Amino acid sequence: MRVITFEQPGRVRVSLESPSELAPGSVRVRTIYSGVSAGTELTAYRGTNPYLNRQWDTERRLFVDGQTHAYPLTGWGYQEVGEVVEAAPDVADPPVGSLVWGIWGHRAEAVVSAEKLVGHVLPPGADPLTGVFARVGAIALNAVHAADVHLGDQIAIFGQGVIGLLATRLAVLSGARVVAADAIPDRLELARKFGASEVFDVRAGSVAELMRKRVEGADTVIELSGTHQGLHEAIRTVRKGGRVVAAGFYQGDGVGLRLGEEFHHNQVQLVSSQIGGVASWLAHRWDVERLQRTFMALVHEGQIEVGELISHVVPVERAAEAFDLIDKHQSEVLQLVFTFEE
Repeated sequence: MRVITFEQPGRVRVSLESPSELAPGSVRVRTIYSGVSAGTELTAYRGTNPYLNRQWDTERRLFVDGQTHAYPLTGWGYQEVGEVVEAAPDVADPPVGSLVWGIWGHRAEAVVSAEKLVGHVLPPGADPLTGVFARVGAIALNAVHAADVHLGDQIAIFGQGVIGLLATRLAVLSGARVVAADAIPDRLELARKFGASEVFDVRAGSVAELMRKRVEGADTVIELSGTHQGLHEAIRTVRKGGRVVAAGFYQGDGVGLRLGEEFHHNQVQLVSSQIGGVASWLAHRWDVERLQRTFMALVHEGQIEVGELISHVVPVERAAEAFDLIDKHQSEVLQLVFTFEE
């Protein structure tokens, strides 16, 4: 079975692995599509992911000296779609022949716990490609929930990659007026289609100064560029006592992030949003599974159009070329998807 392996920073190959045995309570899924996260997976490709350089202590929830993961990294992936081709005798759901979405990595086949796929069956007639958006959609919805959006709120969303565009759409559906900020014109045009009331090219000036000309600053800012400069400008953009949701995956030292300025003087709330869990004040009624199912329901109800976000569908054999493209020409790629079909 084909599987993508990061052998070392900047080096990818498609290797082979033996099929797993079908265990009780599991199903065998044959992969059709596997979506790439241009953020998280790029940190593995570049070698900047903190798990490669620090040890994550799960009990104390601290990074300490050591190493959590080491190269080669096999099967990293973000969201997969496949067909259930075999089920253990004790499994009735999902049924054999159904198309399901889930997480099993960039591999041609996987044995997955059936329990993890309950509720993940694509409806009849649905485009299988929609399934690769369940996790990135959940990340966007999690950030919007953390922003505590209210009808009529003035919101700025920094970064209009896949997750930023989905956050823009979800914030609009929640009743916000969104200013979408990015440096790539094509993405800003998509943000308009997704309902942004205004778009702003960050190369042209300061979002903070724009917002303060219109209002006293944004009520909330969702930061998804993943850059420290973007986070700093997000802090500048929000009004006094407002909230910045830091949902990007920031790498290295915080160069350009000056916390003694607007953050300190405007008493800005800085909230982290990460797909490992929901906002603490929502944990009694929301979890990651509900985020994913809710997002997929919105897609299949026609409230979110994800088709325009797919920029590349690439045969898995070209994985090295694909990651090189994402690394060196990130502005040319929105959602890249590997196909495992022969």
